[in-house]
Amino acid sequence: MTKEDLRRQINDCAESLGGKNYFLQLLEAIRGEHHHPLMANDLSFRFKHGIVKWKKVIFKDKVQLLIKLLKNSEINGNLMPKKGDKNFKTIMNLLRTLGPMKFKIQPKNSNDGDGYILHPFDIIDENTSQINFMFEVVFFLPLYIVKKILIGPTKKKTSTR
Repeated sequence: MTKEDLRRQINDCAESLGGKNYFLQLLEAIRGEHHHPLMANDLSFRFKHGIVKWKKVIFKDKVQLLIKLLKNSEINGNLMPKKGDKNFKTIMNLLRTLGPMKFKIQPKNSNDGDGYILHPFDIIDENTSQINFMFEVVFFLPLYIVKKILIGPTKKKTSTR
């Protein structure tokens, strides 16, 4: 995927939520939480302009494992463990638990947009699974990186002498 594809994907999600500002406010609200929002017992996360809902409780150990996997997947891009890996069973349980889940993100006002649905993982084949880009953007990616992708590079003025 090119940077332009990633920007387009973020823009599409932002527009379905009411625009870039509402989308960035969602991300800021998630980053500002003391406990990670995925661990919410009521299976939802509310922010000023909408709500994120899902259908299964995610426990702290699963969220911590997911964060650890994300850091490791930056190296090889694959979340799937190798057979014989020390944490093979734990990681497979996480992937089986979160894999079929859907995260529905809706604006408070239906005039702002229809919202969108996120899946945590993109399954490439039976041995390869990657984090869904938008799931990572919403819940894990640092805000400054998201803003950099969303806004794009600033063009430098060339001086003519």
